[in-house]
Amino acid sequence: MILAHRSSSLWANARLPACRCTFSTSTAVLKHSRAVKTNYNHFTFSDTPDAKHVNYRRVDANDMENSREPPTEVKMLVRDFIEDSLYNPHYGYFPRQATIFTATDPIDFNNMRNGVEFQNEVAKRYETLETEGEGPGRQIWHTPTELFKPWYGRAIAQCLVAEYLLKYYPYEDLVIYEIGAGNGTLAKNVLDYLRDLHPKVYEQTRYHIIEISASLADLQRKLLLKEHANVTVTNKSIFRWDTPEPSPCFFLAMEVIDNFAHDMIRYDMKTLEPYQGIVTIDDHGDFSTYYTRVTDPLIASFIALRRQLGHPPPIPRLLKLAPSLRSIYTSLPLAPNLSAPEFIPTRLLTLLRTLQRCFPRHRLLLSDFSSLPDTVPGVCAPVVQARIRGTVVPCDTVFVKQGYFDIFFPTDFSKLNDMYEHVLTEPNVHPSLDMDDSRATPLSTTISPLTAGANFFSSYHPSTRRTPIHGVASASGLPVGERKSSVFTHAEFMDTYADLGRTKLKSGENPMLEFYQNVKFLF
Repeated sequence: MILAHRSSSLWANARLPACRCTFSTSTAVLKHSRAVKTNYNHFTFSDTPDAKHVNYRRVDANDMENSREPPTEVKMLVRDFIEDSLYNPHYGYFPRQATIFTATDPIDFNNMRNGVEFQNEVAKRYETLETEGEGPGRQIWHTPTELFKPWYGRAIAQCLVAEYLLKYYPYEDLVIYEIGAGNGTLAKNVLDYLRDLHPKVYEQTRYHIIEISASLADLQRKLLLKEHANVTVTNKSIFRWDTPEPSPCFFLAMEVIDNFAHDMIRYDMKTLEPYQGIVTIDDHGDFSTYYTRVTDPLIASFIALRRQLGHPPPIPRLLKLAPSLRSIYTSLPLAPNLSAPEFIPTRLLTLLRTLQRCFPRHRLLLSDFSSLPDTVPGVCAPVVQARIRGTVVPCDTVFVKQGYFDIFFPTDFSKLNDMYEHVLTEPNVHPSLDMDDSRATPLSTTISPLTAGANFFSSYHPSTRRTPIHGVASASGLPVGERKSSVFTHAEFMDTYADLGRTKLKSGENPMLEFYQNVKFLF
């Protein structure tokens, strides 16, 4: 059943201070003879969409990988539109426009007077990289890894080595996987730290980078392989990863998941049934949306998992509890027949299941935005923006010209933690992964410590521990299971692991603690 339409848009409205700019979503140059379409109320719909659009060919991001121009006369799920816009090898935002800010020389924090001087220094370094090109020009953004190098990377290394020395050294190698490694700066800082301060650990270290971008993979190899022979860079999407890693390992996802594609769903305000969003692209390259009952397996799986975890849909509590109130509400003049758009992290769920399937003994260290300003309308909505002549320009819709705009989402870390811990309890169905086949160590024995049952000595199982893996003891030799993950603010994590004296300004301010207050860690 197709429930709604009337969400077509010719223009993506961009918000600038004290002015208003527009960017065409069309791939063609606008002609004066064409009628200007209107942005309709995003929460009010007619009964049926354009029949021509509904009959367009259905595609996904994989189908468009070899396309050198954005497609026309097609339809797709919203996550496929976002993924194609960001990652298409020929016109995607990251391959085409994006550049990660990096400086040849680290910032000398201790010799800076205060935070104002620090921010001026960052702005000055930005100016040296900014150039104008086709479209909005070169897109540059900074990450804490680059801004605070090498001290941010050393804090990550200190976290990893502390856990490794406590639990695995010397019986297991230190195995690290990183996705979205950018310029390779974090990997370099971590490995330099291990080589200089923990040489024996460094000898047992294997560092694997999984990188979707071919150009960044080449950059990472050039930066790392001359100094660190223990690095492997694989140019592949983590969503296509199928190689099992039976050994204990650390999995790093730093400033990555904010660019994971989301799906868009809305709820029928009468029945509370969810509907999946479909975006259509017409022959002019303009976008429209409509909604159908959920048929996509990944969307259905996410909704089922959320229901199982007790995470309610974003609908007012009274409307959820009282069908009569919903009936009255939907009969009001101009009342929307669907809820506000909700962006759900379906690709993030794919990552968690990949970790559970291929990395059963991993420890996840993940960091990203927990909240964002200037988002488009909707629940858990993204920021859509570009840099125009050095000015950040946010837009009010996700449906913008492919490849010209960054699209990044906040993460609800509490819900992510619940989802992550639940996914880890699902049965591992990887056909080629058998824990008993991994290399023998004192931490994996042929006689399982669980042979007599995990509750042999006590029926008590700590709520902060996961269910033990059959055949794998903890560092203490007891089948107590790994510690569950916890959520930390950026400042809490850095206060625990960073050498804060290195990033302290003369005024006593510390940008390492005071910046990125909207960032959290999951570990």
